[in-house]
Amino acid sequence: MIPPIERATIIGDGAMGTVCGLLLASRGVSVTMWGFFPEQIAEIERLGENRRFLPGHQLPDNFRVTTDAADAFEGAELIVSAVPVQHMRGVWETIAPHCPAEARIISVAKGIEVETLLRPTQIIGQLVGAVTVGALSGPSIAPEVAAGLPATVVVGSESLELAKLTQASFNTRNFRVYTNPDLTGVELAGATKNVVALAAGIIDGIGAGNNAKAALVTRGLVEITRLGVALGAQSDTFRGLAGVGDLVTTCISPVGRNRSAGEKIGRGVPVAEVIASTDSVIEGIPTTQSVLALAHEYRVEMPITSAVYSVLFEHSSPAEAIEKLMSRQLKPE
Repeated sequence: MIPPIERATIIGDGAMGTVCGLLLASRGVSVTMWGFFPEQIAEIERLGENRRFLPGHQLPDNFRVTTDAADAFEGAELIVSAVPVQHMRGVWETIAPHCPAEARIISVAKGIEVETLLRPTQIIGQLVGAVTVGALSGPSIAPEVAAGLPATVVVGSESLELAKLTQASFNTRNFRVYTNPDLTGVELAGATKNVVALAAGIIDGIGAGNNAKAALVTRGLVEITRLGVALGAQSDTFRGLAGVGDLVTTCISPVGRNRSAGEKIGRGVPVAEVIASTDSVIEGIPTTQSVLALAHEYRVEMPITSAVYSVLFEHSSPAEAIEKLMSRQLKPE
């Protein structure tokens, strides 16, 4: 029996960080959410909700916010890192001196750092030291979770103790948590599915139809699994919640950031304009660079990722990218 935690820290004040705080607070945990921008934290404190990223959900009395890292970490038995991957290094370099040496850290970010090709927990480990880390991932669109709609996710960690602690801390009546020792696979699945989701949005934007989208999701799963196995992950992880589960949700949800961004790109909106049109981070765009770099390094064929890259960074039209995919040499499935 895992004893319940009493205090938790959320690093990052976006939608997913807020949702994680709400889930923990609903279990009676005292939650402190740290944010980098004083004006955003002041607004949350004044309004009692995160109106910018998760409007309509009041924060309970056991959920407070701060910009003081030392204050945020004090007494924390579990730390949730909810910082977008491309900003994670800068944030953790700032707050790492205040992080407890015995910290247990769960990442909910989904991406791969462009400059280093590191996963979120690898970045944290590099900056904080020998801490116990894990990743919470799976189909978990923040507004749905906050509204109490049913969701099921997985926590990946090489530490069974941390996995079970996270499971016990987050599991609620409408939020079910499984455990998985394959941390590499859980994180890679969460990152790579965003690339496929961009492609799915592009398919929607140009009106290519449901047959094309189904084929894209199916073959996308094949190639992200191929990369994961090459990097040491278990193929079964990609057939589970972190893989196909999250992939399906991200590719069909009307509010998914990556699919929605892809749809705009498919309709002809310039990539820079799509990025500038939202306060949220579209993780799949920089992660496309990272994934393709890993594919080249490990000699893994990833035609869909290559096609997305060509549209995002080489000014190919979606029609040209699809034509290239459809004209590839025929072979067995």
